[in-house]
Amino acid sequence: MATLQAATTSTGAIVSDPQAVRELCESYCFGTLDWEVTEDGELTIWGHDDFEVYEARENGLPDYEGGIVTHEFLRELADHLEDDEELDIQTAGFTKCRFPVLAKRYVVRDGKVLHADLSSPDPIDE
Repeated sequence: MATLQAATTSTGAIVSDPQAVRELCESYCFGTLDWEVTEDGELTIWGHDDFEVYEARENGLPDYEGGIVTHEFLRELADHLEDDEELDIQTAGFTKCRFPVLAKRYVVRDGKVLHADLSSPDPIDE
């Protein structure tokens, strides 16, 4: 069985209400990823896993039947970032030497969630 080896890291972003963001993060499951909201209100996410978010069941385990809700989580989070703050979350990984490799990026800023991956190559201008 092949195992995904991935790493996720984020920039830090200041949130307007640290306690509300802690409660928001606690209502979701991030797999083996860690997250922290400091006393100064800086949110960071990191760990050795893909950035996929699931709703949490009452027992705290992920609700896999509900599916991945990463976009919903990030849209909720966008409302809590301070003005001019940006949260940039990047994941890179691989499964053995199989194609394709995993690379994706989420940027949350100005109330919007942006996503990028390796799926759409653009031509190189001369």
